[in-house]
Amino acid sequence: MITDPHDAPRPFLAHLPAGERLPIPEDAAPSWEVFPYEPSEGGGLRVRPLDAPELPEPPRHGEAGPAECGECGRPDADFVWTDEHWRLRAYGQPHGLPAVLLLNPRGHHDLLDLPPARAAELGPVLQRVERAVLGLGGIGRVHVSRWGDGAAHLHLWLIARPEGQRQLLGSTLPLWMDLLPPLPDDVRADTLRRIAAALAADGGTAHV
Repeated sequence: MITDPHDAPRPFLAHLPAGERLPIPEDAAPSWEVFPYEPSEGGGLRVRPLDAPELPEPPRHGEAGPAECGECGRPDADFVWTDEHWRLRAYGQPHGLPAVLLLNPRGHHDLLDLPPARAAELGPVLQRVERAVLGLGGIGRVHVSRWGDGAAHLHLWLIARPEGQRQLLGSTLPLWMDLLPPLPDDVRADTLRRIAAALAADGGTAHV
């Protein structure tokens, strides 16, 4: 049993190319329309021009209801862990962080219309997931974020920052997801298995 988190294995740190300059993938954040900076003619970066408002805003995915919501249609087998009311899945794209997870209510709700019983559960469920991620060892912080601009089905991001990687502090952490070399498949699979097992020990079902 690990009694000191500093004694924990850090397999996700072994693949990081510390000291090397990383390439920017073509589909990384600087290519996104919402990224606020662009290359300037003289080198360096400048702020992008601000677009005119788009009103009314286009509907988000699933805005029309559960029949058109891909999240509602996912089977439990697509998730890391589930229980009667909540489901936790892994971020589906390759990434170089210890863990990137999304927590959803099973029912088709956004934060504003989350039933009172589910809202009361949300804090304790987030605490359970954070404890499971911290239990991996070698985790500096677990960032919890909710944007909600892409999909109407509530999804909260839990993003683990490697301990000691202070260059990844704060709001920059999500930008590093697609810049760092992807986790090896075996490390990612073992990470998800350990998170699922830790959650299932207190209830619910592990699916990995």
